[in-house]
Amino acid sequence: MLSIRIVDRLCASMRRNAAAALVAAIAMAASGAARAVDTNVAVAANFTEPAKEIARLFEGKTGHKAILSFGSTGQFYTQITQAAPFQIFLSADQTTPKKLLADGLAVDGSLFTYAVGKLVLFSKDAHLVTDGQTLRAAKFNKIAIANPTLAPYGAAAVETMKALGVYEELSGKIVQGNNINQTFQFVETGNAELGFIALSQVIERPGGSRWIVATNLYTPIRQDAVLLKTGSGNAAAQAFLAFLQGPEATAVIEKFGYATGKE
Repeated sequence: MLSIRIVDRLCASMRRNAAAALVAAIAMAASGAARAVDTNVAVAANFTEPAKEIARLFEGKTGHKAILSFGSTGQFYTQITQAAPFQIFLSADQTTPKKLLADGLAVDGSLFTYAVGKLVLFSKDAHLVTDGQTLRAAKFNKIAIANPTLAPYGAAAVETMKALGVYEELSGKIVQGNNINQTFQFVETGNAELGFIALSQVIERPGGSRWIVATNLYTPIRQDAVLLKTGSGNAAAQAFLAFLQGPEATAVIEKFGYATGKE
């Protein structure tokens, strides 16, 4: 009888230990899930490559994952007002995030400038683009710009052409992309001989010809980030915006030709 009791006690102890181990495993899994979560980020198309690199660094450092979607600022505004599942918006301008704040869709106090973009006139032809005189000479059939209604870089392109007094003359040669990435594709595929795009898109690209547009020809392209109300309780969203303002992200932003807005 004594040996049976001992065996029963050992079995009961083993069951308790197994149950405790199972509870601990579940707790650890739950804790890990709480620590490492995802956030959906709407990113202005001009910031595609920097955002990808920053997201990789962010995941490596925090375990959180930033799921990126790219498009035009105007299109994102419409989607966000229609309950698109984003928690963060990295805009190509300052106006649109402020509109989201006014609409009650973004978190007060979360707005900041993460980058200041630069406009460039680019061609795959190594001899086509020199400076603003390229536009005056107009020795090309098509020039690509992003839709100025949807994309701040498109608006900056129109400002530049008007400042140089060539907009009316060139209006018949303009082809528009929905966003700056599509505009770049027009140039890359030869559908336009040259185009106004973001410096970040070609800063690491060899070849071709380019003119970094003088900044006094267009309104500064200050790009603001904002936390959306849908991300107010998302730890990854808050962590990503903090990371975006830190030294690792700043180094990436500057590498791609942007200023940071911290001056």
